[in-house]
Amino acid sequence: MDESRFQEIIHNHPRPLIVDFWAGWCMPCRAMEPALKRVEKEFAGRVDLLRIDADQSPELLSSLRIFGIPTLVVYHGGREVARQTGAQNEAGIHRLFEAALAGQLTGPAPLSPVERTVRLVAGLGLIGLGLTLSGGWVWIGLGALVSFLAVYDRCPIWRAVTSWLKGRLAN
Repeated sequence: MDESRFQEIIHNHPRPLIVDFWAGWCMPCRAMEPALKRVEKEFAGRVDLLRIDADQSPELLSSLRIFGIPTLVVYHGGREVARQTGAQNEAGIHRLFEAALAGQLTGPAPLSPVERTVRLVAGLGLIGLGLTLSGGWVWIGLGALVSFLAVYDRCPIWRAVTSWLKGRLAN
């Protein structure tokens, strides 16, 4: 698909549209496909899905600054409202379809229990490494940061600080 045809589709489409940039050889694309089809079926008639094979449209990917696949791009009213690169679980795909309906993406995607656990285990491992090394304060600090990244979305202090910063930056 060339850029002019793509822009015509995006700007003249009557419903919100999610564009899936994928390739047949891409394992994350193939892994994500069943969940994508289930969510597409759930939102049938309200949000449409356009699948574009990256191998067939490299110029389009370049012009849209898509550097990795799978990439899902959400369009509402002819404008891009969200973009997600990398394999998504069903909850993440559902969130993008909801963003297409609303015309905006609301907040970061919640971490899955597996992602949260991996971050916590990795953080605690780095802290443990730092405790065994002399002068391991860098490892302890890095471990604390990785552990915090497992729970930051549930931290009321983090929410208050980021809300305050957003308000200050908006003015």
